[in-house]
Amino acid sequence: METEYVMEIARTIREQLVSLTPMPVIMSWGIEGFAATVYKDMPALQIEVNGRLHTGYVIVALNGADYYEVYLQQGASVECVNDEVCFDELGDVIDRAIECGTDKAEYDRFCDQQWAQLFAAPYRPVP
Repeated sequence: METEYVMEIARTIREQLVSLTPMPVIMSWGIEGFAATVYKDMPALQIEVNGRLHTGYVIVALNGADYYEVYLQQGASVECVNDEVCFDELGDVIDRAIECGTDKAEYDRFCDQQWAQLFAAPYRPVP
């Protein structure tokens, strides 16, 4: 597979993801970096993440049916999250897999607890 083609597809995936997903959601994933790659003979974008539910890599690959396939990789373990994702669903699919899960009430409680811990902490003096 041609390098330029893989780079173009990875750029497109990243642009779609960033432009269609709210910034606070993307920031909650703890992204360390993006890389263009080939996965299972498909051009792909690999994202290193540090989410609440998954730490490792998210691989978004463009399949022959013009859908995205989303995989979670942690070490040697790889799990297919969804193999038929439209571009406008990508952020939601990734967020459910690595950060918020499927229980909105549970995630809201978690966020409320994090907020309370952050603002309950005492001030520290500046050295």
